[in-house]
Amino acid sequence: MSSDNLLIKVKQLREITGVGFKDCKNAIDETKGDIEKSIELLRKKGIAKASKRMGRVAAEGLVCIYEQGNSFSMIEINSETDFVAKNSDFINFAEEVSKLALIKAGKMNDILISEMNNKKNVQDNLISLISKIGEKITLRRSDFIKSEKCINFSYTHSAVKTNIGQIGVLLSLETTKNKEELSVFGKQLAMHIAASSPLGIDKSDLNQNMVEKEKEIITEELKNSGKDTKIVEKIAIGKLNKFVSDNTLLNQEWIMEPKKKVKDILKEIAGKDKIVVKKFTRFKVGEGV
Repeated sequence: MSSDNLLIKVKQLREITGVGFKDCKNAIDETKGDIEKSIELLRKKGIAKASKRMGRVAAEGLVCIYEQGNSFSMIEINSETDFVAKNSDFINFAEEVSKLALIKAGKMNDILISEMNNKKNVQDNLISLISKIGEKITLRRSDFIKSEKCINFSYTHSAVKTNIGQIGVLLSLETTKNKEELSVFGKQLAMHIAASSPLGIDKSDLNQNMVEKEKEIITEELKNSGKDTKIVEKIAIGKLNKFVSDNTLLNQEWIMEPKKKVKDILKEIAGKDKIVVKKFTRFKVGEGV
């Protein structure tokens, strides 16, 4: 290897791993210039603990859904910039990983060690992608639904390709109806979840610490208003009830017909049959990062 090529390889390896020049040069020499093997070697020696890039914020990216029959997987993969999220290598990687997520029932640890089409595992391919693209890329989270007792649906918002976009929703409905009867409504309800971002199905699903904190904030805010204590208590109850309604799926206003609640629409659609929301998951790219 020429001295120029050696320096280029060492520079690349230093940028990826944050390891010093000497250790990087030794690794490049030992692996005959193979960047991926050099990263692996440094990690095995305990020298490369984390990439410099791993300290950056990755809040862009994609949500990918893969479906097979009544089984669905969903992953969120993040990058630093929207530009990279549109990169074909990034999208192809995300698509293949979403398929593996279905096979591995959404278990992230199992996904990361799964073999991809090139015979390397997901974790190693992720490192290679970081090296090639030059940005921090992370597999942030995954989910999976499969049930013989439920009919499952999915929805992807701001799609760049089928089942790949900025927001993804998985939805499970327990019902005595068949999927054909619910195909339109199931998709609409998943769209509603994407748009309205509920935190739970009903009041009992909300984090009680969060509810208590909201109650505390509302009460303190009203105390400073100078209103009578009894009036403050009534207003506080009303505001808290609105908070619960706004953040629970069944109590939200139905986006297709805001005068009705989601629970009212469920009753209408069900008729003499039964429709129960058993589970939903909503991923929005970068949310909470």
